Amino acid sequence: MKNTLRNLHRRLARLLNNLRIYRMARRVARVTPAPREIRPVAFFKASSGLDDLSWNSAFHLLTSWGLRLQGIPVAYFACKQGMSRCVLGTNRHNPAQPPPCRSCIFQAKTLYSGVPVNRLSGSPIMGTPDNQTTVTWFTFERNVELEAALKPLSLPELMTFTWQGIPLGELVLPALRWILRRHHLVDDDATRFLYREYILSAFNVAQHFEQFLEQTQPQAVIVFNGQFYPEATAKWVAQRRGVRVITHEVGLMPMTGFFTEGEATIYPIEIPDSFELTEAQNARLDAYLEQRFQGNFSMAGIQFWPSMKGLDETFLEKAAAFRQIVPVFTNVIFDTSQPHANTVFSDMFAWLDLVLKTARLHPETLFILRAHPDEARPGKESQESVAEWVQTHRATELPNLLFVPPQEYLSSYELIARSKFVMIYNSTIGLEASILGAPVLCAGKARFTRYPTVFFPQSIGEYRDTLEKFLTAEKIEAPVEFRRNARRFLYYQLFRTSLPFGEFLERGVLPVNARLKIFEPHRLLEAPAIQTITRGLFAGGDFLLEESQQKR
Repeated sequence: MKNTLRNLHRRLARLLNNLRIYRMARRVARVTPAPREIRPVAFFKASSGLDDLSWNSAFHLLTSWGLRLQGIPVAYFACKQGMSRCVLGTNRHNPAQPPPCRSCIFQAKTLYSGVPVNRLSGSPIMGTPDNQTTVTWFTFERNVELEAALKPLSLPELMTFTWQGIPLGELVLPALRWILRRHHLVDDDATRFLYREYILSAFNVAQHFEQFLEQTQPQAVIVFNGQFYPEATAKWVAQRRGVRVITHEVGLMPMTGFFTEGEATIYPIEIPDSFELTEAQNARLDAYLEQRFQGNFSMAGIQFWPSMKGLDETFLEKAAAFRQIVPVFTNVIFDTSQPHANTVFSDMFAWLDLVLKTARLHPETLFILRAHPDEARPGKESQESVAEWVQTHRATELPNLLFVPPQEYLSSYELIARSKFVMIYNSTIGLEASILGAPVLCAGKARFTRYPTVFFPQSIGEYRDTLEKFLTAEKIEAPVEFRRNARRFLYYQLFRTSLPFGEFLERGVLPVNARLKIFEPHRLLEAPAIQTITRGLFAGGDFLLEESQQKR
């Protein structure tokens, strides 16, 4: 009964939200000024939501409205049953199940209410007739020749598969790992079936998007995250033609988006060498960190720490038997940041193998292996988890290795305070540990490793030597610049790159969904987020909020 009522509540909330979107979309269409005689900005939509308004769908929609209200023509390119199997519509327990196209198309059509349809003709023109904003829907056409070429291939062959110069196997791989919730794929019928269908769909996207670009000649393309295969393919096609591509993701602050000309999932941030935090900026950052260190934060609507538990007497008694404590913080193996991270080690588990070997050689050190709390998130549970790795390798049989599972909300910050040094793969906790003054040994490329914030050896041999040196040293001193750069980076990520959309959005029934607020369309023109994106697109900007635009 509770589930039935909950589902009814969600359906009613979605219906009311869609009605609000429909009305606002119509209002935007009515008050939009005559388009300028400039090339349009293209918005690609395929993986940022199914049957509700996700945060990234909301950023996509509000940004396009903000541009249109300035007379900037927009060309939408959206899925209308355009893939055999899409990422969000895949049922990994039943790969043969088709995606929920009907509800997804209804949702997309709601977003583009009042926008005329553009039918691809293959004729290159400047935008569309009268340079107006239009939506182009793409459908799926199965390529029989490609399908035949894919059928006999093994999983390793699919991973490196190229067709007509397009590296389809490589473009598809991150999405397949994400939906299957694992890095090391199983070479079985189900996995190969999904891989083939994803490749067929990616090629279909490439064909239609190529035609769309030829016809509309956009000056820039805006896509969600750039890692899921439809967006990765669109990005590849656009960049091959020399078209500028902007990717976006959720920002670090609630109800914020992050836009960049780089890879959104690695958060590339350009910080001037001359930038130093003022007294007011330091105070603002400290206020945020005070909440963060208590577990009071969320990202994309998800509260990772419903509570935070301190170190109990049992733990303290165990720790007292060792000379030193070293916490080891892991990541979710299928996360979209991981393809960027694997520059020294082949993957996170290869790193953990080395950690385990080292732990056996150093019985005087208590290694605390901390699984990421998102690894066990309901509905997104990892199928290749650190817990499984621990069990397979019988790691907890070592008296000097303590495993903290994802469901145990032990305070990472208390661990850091008692540690000799901290080990991470590419987790943000490393940045926070540097801010707390702890030495941090990093194994994977992280968003912050482009700046001196942590110790980051550039080969496995160098990493092994550094780890051994740290374990045997009497004391490890982290350079002063690590803490300075960590604070500078985090300040930028929180208050300069996180573009606020909270004036127009609020949390939906589910935390991963947004609900549109009622507002006058012209307020979008005054919004710092829209002004920043516009400046980044047309005035050589960097998609960073100016200090004067930030709310205190």
